[in-house]
Amino acid sequence: MTADVELDGVTVRYGTFTAVDDVRLRIAPGEFFSFLGPSGCGKTTILRAISGFVDPTLGAVRIGGQDMRGIGPNRRPTALIFQNLALFPMMSVAENIGYGLRVRGMARRHRQARMDELLNLVALGDQGAKRVDELSGGQRQRVAIARALAVEPEVLLLDEPLSALDLKLRQHMRNELRAIQRRVGVTFIYITHDQGEALTMSDRIAVMNRGRILQVGEGRAVYDNPDNAFVASFVGETNPLHGTVLVADGEWASVETALGVLRGRNPRGLRAGAAATLFVRPEAIHTAGVHDNGCEAVAGDHAYEGSATHLSCRAGSDTTLKVLLPAAERLIPAQGDAVRLGFASMDALVLPHEG
Repeated sequence: MTADVELDGVTVRYGTFTAVDDVRLRIAPGEFFSFLGPSGCGKTTILRAISGFVDPTLGAVRIGGQDMRGIGPNRRPTALIFQNLALFPMMSVAENIGYGLRVRGMARRHRQARMDELLNLVALGDQGAKRVDELSGGQRQRVAIARALAVEPEVLLLDEPLSALDLKLRQHMRNELRAIQRRVGVTFIYITHDQGEALTMSDRIAVMNRGRILQVGEGRAVYDNPDNAFVASFVGETNPLHGTVLVADGEWASVETALGVLRGRNPRGLRAGAAATLFVRPEAIHTAGVHDNGCEAVAGDHAYEGSATHLSCRAGSDTTLKVLLPAAERLIPAQGDAVRLGFASMDALVLPHEG
C-alpha cells in the first residue's frame, strides 16, 4: 500500500524561532520525493512533523487524505529510518527485520515467511543468521530498509541515511534505494543536503532554506532552471556574476558585469536597471570556439578528476571563474596561460540579485 502526503500551511515554531514556515505541498502516492537544503533549513523538522514526533504550530499534515492531528508516531502509516540506523547490535539480521512484526503479535510462522521475503528483497537472503555488526555499511543500510518495510508502511521516511557511508558506497546505495523503492512502490520521503543524492534518486525535489520551500520540481528542471539565486547557487556548481540589467529583450537580458556585457535567459522578466546576477555552470564554459559571451582570462590551478578536469581561471581584476573540461578535452591550459573563455547565451541565467 502507498499513500499521498499533504502539507497544508505547516508551520513549526520553537518560541520565537520559526523552523518551518508555511509549507504547502502534496507528495503523490508512490513518489520518491526529496527535501534538499543546508543544515538547519527545516527539512528534518518537516520529516518529524510527518512522522508525528513534532506537532505543527499551524497547518495540517494529511496522509492518505486523513488529518494526522492527535495521531501519535506509532499509529501513523509511516516508518522512519534514522541517520544512525538504530539497529539492535545483539540481534541477528533476521531478528532485526522481524522485530516490528513480533511486537505486533504476528505468528512466528508468518513472521518467518515475511522476514525471508524481505531478506530476498534487499539481496540479503543468505545473511539472516549474522549479527548486524558483522555486516558492511551498505548491508546494514539494507537491513534498516527491510526492517522499516516489514510493518508495511504507506510512507517511508529517510533522514540522511547515507551520510555515514564512504563516497563509493553512497553512490552504490543511491541505486539500491531507488531500485527498492520502484519494486515496493511505497512513497519515499528523503532528507538530504547532498545535491547528487537528490538529483539521481528523486522523482521531484523541494529545495529549502530558512524554513521555506524555494522551489519544487524534477531534478533536471531545478538544475537547469532555478527559480532564484539561492537555488542556482546551492544545487550544483555555478559561477555568479553580479551586475545591472542593461537591456531586457523579451526572454533575454544583457547584464553589465565586471567582465563586460553578458547575455542570458531572463525567466523572471527583469527590466533595464534591475540589480541582477548572471549564472553560468562550469560545464557550460569553453576554452575554444566562438560563443555569444566571452572574456579574456588567465588559467590558474587545475584538478584532474578522471572524467573531467576542474580549471580555475582569473578574469578581470578580481573575478574567478570555475570551468569544467571533459576528459575528451586534451588541451588543458597550463597555469599562467592566457585563455579565451566563452559560453552560449542559452546556458546563462539572469536572476534577481540576492545579497
